[in-house]
Amino acid sequence: MSWFFFAISTAFLESLRDIFNKKTVSVIDEYILVFSFNLLTAIFASPLLFFNDIPALGDNFFYALIAIGVFNTIAFVLFFKAIKASDLSIVAPITTLSPIFLLITSPFIVGEFPNAIGILGIFIIVIGAYVLKFQDKTSGYLAPFKSLFKETGSRLMFGVVLVWSITANVDKIGVQNSSPIFWTITAHLSVALFILPIVFLNSKPNIQNIKSNFKNLILIGFINTLAILCQMSALQLALVSFVIAVKRTSALFNVLWGWLIFKEQGIKERIAGSMIMILGVVVITLSKMF
Repeated sequence: MSWFFFAISTAFLESLRDIFNKKTVSVIDEYILVFSFNLLTAIFASPLLFFNDIPALGDNFFYALIAIGVFNTIAFVLFFKAIKASDLSIVAPITTLSPIFLLITSPFIVGEFPNAIGILGIFIIVIGAYVLKFQDKTSGYLAPFKSLFKETGSRLMFGVVLVWSITANVDKIGVQNSSPIFWTITAHLSVALFILPIVFLNSKPNIQNIKSNFKNLILIGFINTLAILCQMSALQLALVSFVIAVKRTSALFNVLWGWLIFKEQGIKERIAGSMIMILGVVVITLSKMF
């Protein structure tokens, strides 16, 4: 069960990273955070190249690298705007919706189609999303869904999940045309390069805040690198579907951190909703085995 240790460590580390993300984005804007997050992750992961050969690059590598730079820049900016605008315990569980969008985009990008079990998983996730805002049901039975779409952070996170459904397929193409480690480093560098002009255009007043928050930025990059290493270790020991299903429990960790650290309310519904949504993810990922 060592794979489970690495997979649950990935979930825990990603949730820990998001604590620092939420604290830091309030004093350093999202553009600087996207740049430093990706650059530092690439720097911390670079020593791994000493233990792994640089792979021969496939024909589609650079197309994938440009695509991941563009789409992940959009996704990260939306992500940091979302956790800045709303409770972490509300927006984090929405990331579990990504398998739903993957079932839509994967047939077009990589030719993968959902089966009946995968569709069942979609319905379970939708039920979890409803429970997430169940306290709003007094305004009508559809109020929990309406509430999710009305909240700024939730709307932004829906955008993140939509973009991630594309980048997940791009990542697959990138890894197939290089290697997991080489792709991880170059993909993060690509995002850092794409966001850099935006930093110079929009973030000059906030650049001075980097020095006072440098420790947090370093921690975010370092923790993210550790999470990537744990995920890679887990993937070497177990099926991808198992690892990703366990990794999605980061949403539950984030709900707990939102309650314990940021004193967010409505925790019972949010924990219940998160657990149901994670169950849906497990069903979808297991459906790939049948």
